[in-house]
Amino acid sequence: MTNPLLELQRLGQSPWHDNIRRQLLTSGTLKRMVEDGDITGLTSNPTIFDQAIAGGHEYDAQLRTLARQGKTPDEIFDALAITDIRNAADVFAPVYARTGGGDGFVSIEVAPRWANDTARTIAEAHRLWKEVAKPNVMVKIPATAEGIPAIEECIADGLNINITLIFALDRYDQVMDAYLAGLARRRAAGKPIDRIASVASFFVSRVDTEVDKRLDALLATVGPDQAEQLKQLKGRAAIANAQLAYVRFRKTFAEPRYRELANARARLQRPLWASTSTKNPAYPDIYYVEALIAPDTVDTMPPATITAYKDHGHPEVRIDRDLDQATALMQRLADVGIHMDDVTKKLEIDGVASFAKSYDELIATVAREASQNGGRALARDGASARDSAGTATAGSRAPTARAKSGAGRTAKAKTTKRSAKRKKSAGTRPLGRAAKRKTAARARKSAVKKRATKGAARARAKATARRATTRRAAARGSSAGGTRARARKRAVTRAPRARRRTPRRRGTH
Repeated sequence: MTNPLLELQRLGQSPWHDNIRRQLLTSGTLKRMVEDGDITGLTSNPTIFDQAIAGGHEYDAQLRTLARQGKTPDEIFDALAITDIRNAADVFAPVYARTGGGDGFVSIEVAPRWANDTARTIAEAHRLWKEVAKPNVMVKIPATAEGIPAIEECIADGLNINITLIFALDRYDQVMDAYLAGLARRRAAGKPIDRIASVASFFVSRVDTEVDKRLDALLATVGPDQAEQLKQLKGRAAIANAQLAYVRFRKTFAEPRYRELANARARLQRPLWASTSTKNPAYPDIYYVEALIAPDTVDTMPPATITAYKDHGHPEVRIDRDLDQATALMQRLADVGIHMDDVTKKLEIDGVASFAKSYDELIATVAREASQNGGRALARDGASARDSAGTATAGSRAPTARAKSGAGRTAKAKTTKRSAKRKKSAGTRPLGRAAKRKTAARARKSAVKKRATKGAARARAKATARRATTRRAAARGSSAGGTRARARKRAVTRAPRARRRTPRRRGTH
């Protein structure tokens, strides 16, 4: 039986794996998937790493080492992620070599807290590029207004960039322009451009989630006839939006400015379809994958979608079908008050906020796991990281205090739930010698800490008592001095009266 994932590649589309965890690497599962031809690249994000670190024990040894070195939660996560990305890049190295640097890429993301900070995004992208130090790594930069100049700068500096969180067609135009401008600058500086790779990650299913929600709100206000027309619009906006993006891709990379760069061996910036798992259970599990098969594209899929497509996918280029209907659909949505500019703007803002929240939860998870693995109490560092993350939604995008509080409660609930789950999974297994020693060490450490706390309390009480004694003594001294002064004053006042009472001497007549 033919593997549908291999058929995708023959049609010009690269299937990538939207997932990473250490067990995939250490068990050899990822390597087998690559060798079987199921996948040709990999993407990661904070949510994926959070699930990986909280969901097992494969990171415990490295967590323990880093925690005992006094690393902050941010530094610990950085080291964990870079280790995984380096190892994954090695797994995909044969694909990278076989395709002449055209595929086999692994993506790592700049922390979402810098999504609205151009300079910091550039600095972090360079740092990650240097730390990973693999030719087949891509650094992910979000397609915010502040991210666009960072993309151009990083491309000009020779970095491979995965531009993420693209929803709007106009924003996609800016992304392609930034890529071409960066290549042109690099070429003008006399530097090679033949090994620079980039993908533009266009998010799909979230568009339908938002549009369908707005259609449902309208359905509650109209009669049966109009309701039927509105129902026909559901589940179609995301594919139409991606189709129109692909039209713009082909147009842009057919222009003279790209052909001139292509003569210097520049590569296409391929569209990458992200978020292609279906969020609505009413839609088929491979709904978006099937609809968006196209040459010179990438589709990054979560594990369940890859499994489903391998099982019952029917590869065929379909993206060119019904392009006129895609344009007409956008007009029909506008006619009922659903404007894609408004939809995609909201999705970009929500996407940045969601990724920032996921990153905060990830750092909280790392702090907790590090503490449980013999590190210091890292809550303070985790809180500091969360405070600095506020810059991710600066200005009008800043979340309200209530939203922050809600997010905090959610993160705390998740943390408590995971902790309880881990304790439950531990069961009542008998402790081994190492575990007993560890438990005893913790008990001793706790006792020492309690004694130190009590000693500090006693010292503070003694100091307070000494200060009180000093104040009372000073008060008594002041009172005694006042008494003596009043006595002297009375003596002076009475003296003249005593002299007046002394009998006068009688003279001789």
